[in-house]
Amino acid sequence: MKDFVEMKRKEQEAFLMPPILNELKKLGGQATTKELRKAVVMNTEEIPENILFETKMSSKGNSYNPFNYSFNFSLANLEMADFVKRPNRGVIELTEKGRNFEQDSQNLANEVYKISLPEWKKRSERNKRKNRQLEDANENQAEETLEDSWRSKLLNALTNLSPTKFEFFCRALMRKMNIEVDEEVGVVSVGDGGIDGYGYLTTDDFRTARVAIQAKKWNPSNLVSSPEIDKFRGAMDKFRADYGIFITTSSFTREAKKASRTGTSVITLIDSDHLIDLIAKYKLFVEPVTVYQLSDFFNEKD
Repeated sequence: MKDFVEMKRKEQEAFLMPPILNELKKLGGQATTKELRKAVVMNTEEIPENILFETKMSSKGNSYNPFNYSFNFSLANLEMADFVKRPNRGVIELTEKGRNFEQDSQNLANEVYKISLPEWKKRSERNKRKNRQLEDANENQAEETLEDSWRSKLLNALTNLSPTKFEFFCRALMRKMNIEVDEEVGVVSVGDGGIDGYGYLTTDDFRTARVAIQAKKWNPSNLVSSPEIDKFRGAMDKFRADYGIFITTSSFTREAKKASRTGTSVITLIDSDHLIDLIAKYKLFVEPVTVYQLSDFFNEKD
């Protein structure tokens, strides 16, 4: 089979249709677009693991992710053919037709395009009558939305923090999540025994768990691999931690995710997307206006 990145866009769209339906089934029939996109990449061996972080510049000078382009149009085709629907903004749901479909990938693409291609043609003709090219509409779907823009800005700010300041930031986030951070363990830049934070989480009136934190400020395209998870687990065992939280500005390989769920204890993985969601939820050094605005924390020196 041809590598995914070497496929033409239409080939990529057709290739993505079965994984989209299969992952939606695994997710219970409904998921956010972001959840579904990540699940398709992480559970489809033919797709490079770091493809979600590859960007290009559009003709209008805007940054976009080529994979999102193919993924979004694959979804649009499936929606036109009534295999999925969008009950709310940013949410994808299987229809009865999508839940019952069991044919092979080629038959799926043929069935979908039999319905969607005539619809695209109609839209193209309407666009021409309005003196707009279909390519303009396509490009707009690939460009970042207003929400994507602030998320990209925040991720860029996080990756520009020094390693020490990023560790400080992660400990601050843990405090927001009701973890009482230890003032001595894991708070120095060297000699911390392989952890970047340590604390205590009280889950009810009397039960307290020990929590170890690992923070990796890595380039988004540099994924955390399973050896890093194993090293962290070793440090957790040293400090007798009950839980581990591994935070990164990038993401995790498939093997790293498997490693996080095996061994002496389960490790919670927080990638850049999840990290940004938590920052927004707890309003940590960001302020919501129309979209979130970053505070001066990211501009101040250590």
